[in-house]
Amino acid sequence: MTPELIRVLVADDQALIREGIASLLSIEPGIEVVGTAADGRAAVALACETNPDVVLMDVRMPVLDGLRAAELLRDRLPTCRVLMLTTFDDEEYVVRALRAGTGGYLLKDLPPRELVQAVRLARAGVDQHDSAALRRLVTALDRAAPQRPARIDLTEREQAVLRLVAVGATNREIATRLHLSEGTVKNHVSRILERLGLRDRTQAAIYARDRGLL
Repeated sequence: MTPELIRVLVADDQALIREGIASLLSIEPGIEVVGTAADGRAAVALACETNPDVVLMDVRMPVLDGLRAAELLRDRLPTCRVLMLTTFDDEEYVVRALRAGTGGYLLKDLPPRELVQAVRLARAGVDQHDSAALRRLVTALDRAAPQRPARIDLTEREQAVLRLVAVGATNREIATRLHLSEGTVKNHVSRILERLGLRDRTQAAIYARDRGLL
């Protein structure tokens, strides 16, 4: 069977970047560029019209910025995955992107092959965030508030899993470190996210750092 096409919309106010990304993606097998937009309002309107699987969204755009556009798409097209693609690793933008429920925050200097892979991973439901941007975010959180002890309703095993998740370990790496099966680790991670009311591993990492588990 032919794999289903990944339908992508590209939003960037710089024509050269916008069309360059669109051209790059359009030649990739299994990816179809359904449209481009030069501002956030146009991106939202076009996304509602074309129903893409993934939107590559610049942060700073005229008329309506990309982060506000992402918030609108979260409500109007909940199955659409928005990847923020920007030159800015400002912690304020990263925080807003997380709150908007985006599927990632990436910088424009990543190699073309990694951008293509990011689109495929986004369609598969994998969140992706630039490591430098996340480090700036964690530093800002540390400055904003001292680490505070808090009651954590997790077993010792679940806390051990959470610590490893927070440092970026994969399920396979966690399984090896804790002498568990990958299936058991996957179940632990799912229970941790559900119990703590967290959406993904990125939020779990921030939770662990904020509560002094690292």
